[in-house]
Amino acid sequence: MQQPSMTGAQPPTWQNILVGAQMLFVAFGALVLVPLITGLDTNVALFTAGFGTLLFQICTKGKVPVFLASSFAFIVPIHYGVQTWGIPATMGGLLAAGVMYMIFGGLIKLRGSRVIEALLPPVVTGPMIAIIGLTLAPVAVNMALGKSGDGSAVVVGSYSTALFISMLSLLTTLLVAVWAKGIFRLIPILSGIVVGYLTALAMGLVDFKPVLDAPWFSIPHFTTPEFQWQAILFMLPVVIAPTIEHVGDIMAISSVTGKDYAKDPGLHRTLGGDGLATSAAALLGGPPCITYAEVIGAVTLTRNFNPMVMTFAACWAVFMSFIGKIGAFLNTIPSVVMGGIMVLLFGSIAAVGINILVKNKVDLSAARNLCIVSIVLVFGIGGMVFNFGEYSLQGISLCGVIAIVLNLILPKAPVHDSTHSVH
Repeated sequence: MQQPSMTGAQPPTWQNILVGAQMLFVAFGALVLVPLITGLDTNVALFTAGFGTLLFQICTKGKVPVFLASSFAFIVPIHYGVQTWGIPATMGGLLAAGVMYMIFGGLIKLRGSRVIEALLPPVVTGPMIAIIGLTLAPVAVNMALGKSGDGSAVVVGSYSTALFISMLSLLTTLLVAVWAKGIFRLIPILSGIVVGYLTALAMGLVDFKPVLDAPWFSIPHFTTPEFQWQAILFMLPVVIAPTIEHVGDIMAISSVTGKDYAKDPGLHRTLGGDGLATSAAALLGGPPCITYAEVIGAVTLTRNFNPMVMTFAACWAVFMSFIGKIGAFLNTIPSVVMGGIMVLLFGSIAAVGINILVKNKVDLSAARNLCIVSIVLVFGIGGMVFNFGEYSLQGISLCGVIAIVLNLILPKAPVHDSTHSVH
């Protein structure tokens, strides 16, 4: 394995500053996609991504070269939470979700990583992650057709115009993801947004007045969380999928750099860092911050393994969050552009869940496995709701609880049961 470049001569500081800007550029498209979809403030998301990355570096002693940004796994629960309880209560739930990350980190510290593998095997995480993508499918299609996410309002009057722009955004994202080379292959979402935005601009669907009216310097609109137990209980099970994603990200970056970060600084520290960053983001009104796979790809490509690069990327994000015109500009992106990209994005999330089942050879001919996967998929796609007085359990949260409970109570087959496979 190629040794990290940081073991040799250190590049000059100005070069690391520029590489840090490049890392933020790689993450930028997906970073702002979550707040644009869920209705959160984009400048706050930029600030919390940078601030969260700095907190993560403190937790991990500055040893892991990763950048933290918005998690797609939280799009559905944030969208539902904002519509149901409002942004402050949703932030309260996300703060609790960050604490759950830290609890998982504590369990790993006490019992080792196998406690997570036992609690969240592939037969649980696979259908859970698939449901995250599948339940979002109607939102993506509605937006691609020029409607609001719930389909209740028409945003773009012409069906043909909406379809043309959204499919062009989708096609661009596909082409870049599959055929682009080098650094460009790492920014398919950003590429799709740029092409779709320029097309929408040419068709007169973009209004620049908010950008002209916005100040150059503006403090992000931070939101103080409120705590409602319904929102908290709704958010907690959502942590399951990002936890598994985090373990995979740490294994990936360890493989790239040749260092075992699961041992030093330790998986408990990296997971705790994600939790601290997520809770801190929620305190300010930003989306959850977790380790970011696209940036790991950029690290692999550039072979720059110096964690200081991520410090500069974080500083760039914080700096940009105070430029008012950036947030105003991002808010001018037509929803139809986002809809086209979301078709691929949400489908890929579902595909990741299916791939977990395939890669770990989960035997769906085994009765327990078939029962778990089947119930999770139908409950999630069908919109099953369990009402308990003022509280209702539904969506991803319900699927997470059901999957974990069934996995714990259903007897494991004595042979040919692959649900214990290690990720």
